[in-house]
Amino acid sequence: MRASYTHCELCEWRCGVDRLAGTRGVCRVGAAEVASISCSETLRSMSVTLLGCCYRCLHCNAYRISQYPDPLWWYGRSLTPGELVDEILCHLKEVKGIRVDKISFTGGDPAIHLPFIEDVADVVRERDLPLGIGIATGGFSTPEAMERIAFLCSSITLEIKAFDDHVHRALTGAPAGPVLRNAAYLAQCAPEKIRVFRTVAIPGITDRQIPAIAAYIADLNPDIPYRLIGFRPNFILYYHPGPSLEDMERLAGECREQGLHDVAWSGYYPDAMPAEIEEKRTTLTPRYAGCEEAALAAAYVQSAGCPTHPRDCGACPLRHRCPATLREPWNRR
Repeated sequence: MRASYTHCELCEWRCGVDRLAGTRGVCRVGAAEVASISCSETLRSMSVTLLGCCYRCLHCNAYRISQYPDPLWWYGRSLTPGELVDEILCHLKEVKGIRVDKISFTGGDPAIHLPFIEDVADVVRERDLPLGIGIATGGFSTPEAMERIAFLCSSITLEIKAFDDHVHRALTGAPAGPVLRNAAYLAQCAPEKIRVFRTVAIPGITDRQIPAIAAYIADLNPDIPYRLIGFRPNFILYYHPGPSLEDMERLAGECREQGLHDVAWSGYYPDAMPAEIEEKRTTLTPRYAGCEEAALAAAYVQSAGCPTHPRDCGACPLRHRCPATLREPWNRR
């Protein structure tokens, strides 16, 4: 399978370079390198982040990974498929009580490392492990590569970043057509493998695109889950504002009006302190010698589960199982 690297046409740039020989295409990377491995309780997966991407998205929240090696952060590890599976199994022993049913690949865009992911799947199958394969991709794969992804994966998340080609090009540096084509292919040929289609809601850039994307998905299959992710200022758009709660609820409503049955959203930028935090600050102020600034900081961590105030992590009896260690803070609203 690794022969796909030697004349690479995994994405629609179709660079045709030999990535194993050190020649670089648009993605700028060679063979797969692992940036991190993490456990997602919500997704019931061990998530493997691979370096590199075929896009140049202005809003990327992982640009040091996606644009590797250009940001001059070097932290990848070259693992064989067998070594990666060994490490995942080792981590699984440390997360008892959390159900994990798949290895999910993310990035960057892991689709540019499809041969490596296929080899990992071979190891999983050879060892008869009860683990599926998941992928989160921007959908810029060639038709041939997308067919391989649909065959291989049990869970596919596809991000449609914009609907109009000129917006997609301005935001990502790439055309929208291949993404829409691949979304249609998955809807027709592998609907049971679609975890979600998703879009990042960026005020003034993609928020006006979202109803059109929703209408497109609804025409494919109105039961496909669609998820809106509130934009967080990042990378080139570091100083661009994020959406409000009202923005996100309005956009979700507009998507439902287009005929989608399963629409949800996460992430927004509040314009005021949550009422629960204000209440906790008032309660905690006496514990911090009347200092409202300290009490405000403490109110946030108390809402996350910290039981001891004033805080003293070194002396805390819960320091080895801190309830305020949020693995997935975006689940809190």
